[in-house]
Amino acid sequence: MSVVKPTTDRIRSALLALYRSIVFPTAESMRRWALAAIVVNVGITVTGAAVRVTGSGLGCPTWPRCTPGSFVPARIDTHAPVNMAIEFGNRLLSFLVLAVAAACVVAAWRLGRGERGRPVLLRLALLQPAGVVVQALWGGLVVHSMLNPVTVSVHFLFSIGMTAAAVVLYARASEGDAPGQRLVHKDIRTLGYVLVAAAFTLLLAGVVVTGTGPHSGDEAASRFGFDIQSVVRLHTDVAYLVVGLTFALLFALHVTDSPGRARRAALVLLGVELSQGVVGYVQYFLAVPAALVLLHVLGATLVWICALRVVFLMRTRGPVPASAAERPELHHAAV
Repeated sequence: MSVVKPTTDRIRSALLALYRSIVFPTAESMRRWALAAIVVNVGITVTGAAVRVTGSGLGCPTWPRCTPGSFVPARIDTHAPVNMAIEFGNRLLSFLVLAVAAACVVAAWRLGRGERGRPVLLRLALLQPAGVVVQALWGGLVVHSMLNPVTVSVHFLFSIGMTAAAVVLYARASEGDAPGQRLVHKDIRTLGYVLVAAAFTLLLAGVVVTGTGPHSGDEAASRFGFDIQSVVRLHTDVAYLVVGLTFALLFALHVTDSPGRARRAALVLLGVELSQGVVGYVQYFLAVPAALVLLHVLGATLVWICALRVVFLMRTRGPVPASAAERPELHHAAV
């Protein structure tokens, strides 16, 4: 009993803290929920790649049911149980993404009430559940199109879009609502935007390589009709461009004595890109092993997040306004 009770108390305290972070949010708890949205969106992107590299893309051959007549996996002769379990597990993760999205919306709504509310956070938070619905419906199209590479590619890009929306929510929850002011020269800020565009182009080139390569998700899936060597070279060239732009940005930030947080963010981005490049080359020379594909997808999402983060750190909107939960004078007035 002496061991069980402290454990129960800790669980109860954790659940209470979770409840308060949603119903009585602060700027800090809003940032944490935005960060959670980033994490779960990256997680379901990587697990989606796991579905593909394990050949489980049609493990649940129907949608919205998993198998004909059943929303959960039921034994059928045409699909292995392990493939069904992997695909169904990825579908279940959508509910975790939805739960975090709902928490973001409620927290943003509660934080946005009152005279000093921040409606911009609610508008950004609403993109998360909307994205989950779009992703779910598009997932049905992916299944019914027998993993057509176009639909699979768009499915991935929707996840990238939701991740970007979560990054924007995190950034806006970390700053005030004053008009934006540049912290760097305008040309450096422009270079940051060009870098983000190049990073997105790199993602587009990556999905073309994926849709042409060996991991289709199922033997019945079609592939792009491109030459794999040509699309890999294109992808590599764009990667070199992104690294070059990042190095140029880092150099410009350094010589202009820009804010340290922007320089550090650019340095982190460069480190992630170089690591991603190492993974990409090893993956290529080892004939694209499944484990490295997952690592490469994770790296791609991290490059995207870090590129967006650099841009936001090159401007300021003032300090975060205090919420009702963080202003003790309101509590005293209420008493």
